[in-house]
Amino acid sequence: MEIAALVLLVVFLGWIAYSWKKPAPVIPTSFNDVYTGILETEVNFYKKLAEPERKVFRERMLNFLSKVKITGVGCQVADEDRVFVAASAIIPIFGFPGWEYQNINEVLLYRDSFNKDFDSHETAEKTVLGMVGNGAMQHMMVLSQQSLREGFTNETDKRNTGIHEFVHLLDKTDGEADGMPESLLPQKHLVPWLKHMSDGIRKIMENRSDINPYGATNEAEFLAVAAEYFFERPDLLQARHPELYELLQLMFRQPPAIEADKN
Repeated sequence: MEIAALVLLVVFLGWIAYSWKKPAPVIPTSFNDVYTGILETEVNFYKKLAEPERKVFRERMLNFLSKVKITGVGCQVADEDRVFVAASAIIPIFGFPGWEYQNINEVLLYRDSFNKDFDSHETAEKTVLGMVGNGAMQHMMVLSQQSLREGFTNETDKRNTGIHEFVHLLDKTDGEADGMPESLLPQKHLVPWLKHMSDGIRKIMENRSDINPYGATNEAEFLAVAAEYFFERPDLLQARHPELYELLQLMFRQPPAIEADKN
């Protein structure tokens, strides 16, 4: 336990030294053609919005980017990364006008996957694509740059690492990431949601579900995985898991637009 804490401290101090030498991050003050082009070509959620909603979405993204640093660790942060991180943050809270994250100050981008000690070297056993920080890394999020990008550029899967991690942040607003977002879901729906989580996890473990098997890890991961599915493939989720779809609609206060031509 002490060794793990020491490793985490060394990584954190190394990150501070690394950040101290870096130039100030680029913070956009308006949406240029590049940012808008990325949204219009790569972010399906945005493409399905009407123009008045698109304007609100862009404004909320800019507000997020003005308050949350995005720092590359061993990689360069590109325009698409800033757009994808901000879109990941706004998509789950778009149904809550004016709501802002109070529990994040910075997002660290690693080029590829890493381990739970934030080690991304080739010799490390790297299985983590995203993580919400705790302890010395409180108010930080760590994401794999490659996985972040794939979450938006792959239009046929049901996964999005950025959305997954920001749903964990939402889950933590009531004090703990436990899959029971009491600040999001009306009280009368908490018991049905708890039951649905239990049933959903059991079906995953019995190989009777198309939901990402990682959702069976615990309740918090089930929520985050289900939210990825909800925002990435709402058409498929509604067809295969109508009850889950309805509960997530209530939770996020928005029905993502459904494309009828997807299977």
